[in-house]
Amino acid sequence: MLAYQKLTEHYKNISHFSHLASICHWDQATMMPSGGNDARASAMAALSVHLHQLSTDKNLEAFFQNAKSENLNVEETANLLEMKRAFDLATVLPEKHVKEKSLAGSRCEHAWRTQRQNNDWAGFCENFKTVVALSKEEAQIRADASGLSPYDAMLDIYEPGMTCEKLDLLFSDLKAWLPELTQKVQEKQSKEFYLRPNEIYKTTQQNELGLSVMAYLGFDFNHGRLDISTHPFCGGVNTDVRITTRYDEADFVQSLMGIIHETGHARYEQGLPCHFSSLPAGQARSMGMHESQSLFFEMQLGRSQGFIQTLSPLACAHFPHNDPDVFKTENLQKIYTRVQPGLIRVDADELTYPAHIMLRYEIERDLINGKITYKDIPELWDLKMKEYLNMDTQGNFKNGCMQDIHWCDGSFGYFPSYTLGAMYAAQFMATIKKAMDVDDLIRSGDLTPVFNWLDTNIWKKGSLLTTDALVMQATGEILNPAYFKKHLIDRYL
Repeated sequence: MLAYQKLTEHYKNISHFSHLASICHWDQATMMPSGGNDARASAMAALSVHLHQLSTDKNLEAFFQNAKSENLNVEETANLLEMKRAFDLATVLPEKHVKEKSLAGSRCEHAWRTQRQNNDWAGFCENFKTVVALSKEEAQIRADASGLSPYDAMLDIYEPGMTCEKLDLLFSDLKAWLPELTQKVQEKQSKEFYLRPNEIYKTTQQNELGLSVMAYLGFDFNHGRLDISTHPFCGGVNTDVRITTRYDEADFVQSLMGIIHETGHARYEQGLPCHFSSLPAGQARSMGMHESQSLFFEMQLGRSQGFIQTLSPLACAHFPHNDPDVFKTENLQKIYTRVQPGLIRVDADELTYPAHIMLRYEIERDLINGKITYKDIPELWDLKMKEYLNMDTQGNFKNGCMQDIHWCDGSFGYFPSYTLGAMYAAQFMATIKKAMDVDDLIRSGDLTPVFNWLDTNIWKKGSLLTTDALVMQATGEILNPAYFKKHLIDRYL
């Protein structure tokens, strides 16, 4: 057997165990009784160690060396590069560290669910300080191996090729025009009247509406499902995609857009190249690219006027006993494009959302690079919330620095993906609109041509290209934040 074939068999085996780990995580977040957490944490830590052992197998180095001289086609060469990248990311970490971080993350995340509700920052820190210490240790190990700064080394896990230098430029540009645009839009909207949702919207009805919208958006229910969790997410594998949302019976707005957002993630997963299934080249290109798909669905499609026109009769049908005037197209459009600074990131509108990301990016960057400690987070959070959104979070840990799940397991370097994704999504939509009348397609109820473009240019590419090459091939240029700015101005002004 050729070395390349041996490598593909090995990485398929790794994928099988990763599949089990993802389903265990989904169950932990949705179905598992709270008393099962200690045993589950130990089991998942053991599974993490096993995956690490497979990923650092001493035979792989020779296979990689021999595969270089084999006659591989373009796609196989790309897959070889992605397998080697996965190998390098794994081998740099000691097995002991992998186990310790997995255990610490599971304990921190499980306790966070209760501690957040109780506004218990001090209790949260008992677990969080260990996660931070292990994450900083990991970042330094990766930095020493790669020559990057500690935070850049963590950022590279989620967004290959991205650096603080590039992000600082992108975010500096955002800060130059977004606050003024937000203020103008708020002044414009202050003169507009709309009906706010103020009734009871039963969870069962919200769920049924969500399932209908998922079907309209092409979700494959033979290879996925929708459930409830504390924090919405998309997990599983491309043949078994699990998405979750959370419901508030006083407000149907957020849960529905949460479902649309996660459906975008799911369609990307379900559309990844089958011939590279279970292999690194068959995975999502980056978390920024993953977020580009969820935000394409939620922001570019889901909050567009044409989509709201389609949603209006669906909502009326699923909430027959609620005020139908709330679900009128014009009113829904105002609800879903309302700009109002708030404390909660996942509930933020399209204009203020980047401020939440920049805040988190600046804190985690300085935390991992050793400029601040975990004890500084609440004070810095409050200062930045006041600066960016004019919001006070002093003493409000629940709706401040404890609101997200990402830092619980040490996912430092992940947050920038959200705003990068919004920028990519705007650029993709601008390109698609040059080829077809998207608004007319939305109103017609047939989004197939749009999904075909995404499938051809993004989904089926997996990780066969670098991010820059993928975006260049799809749009004719690398990431250009000007499309995001134009999209926001066109929609809101």
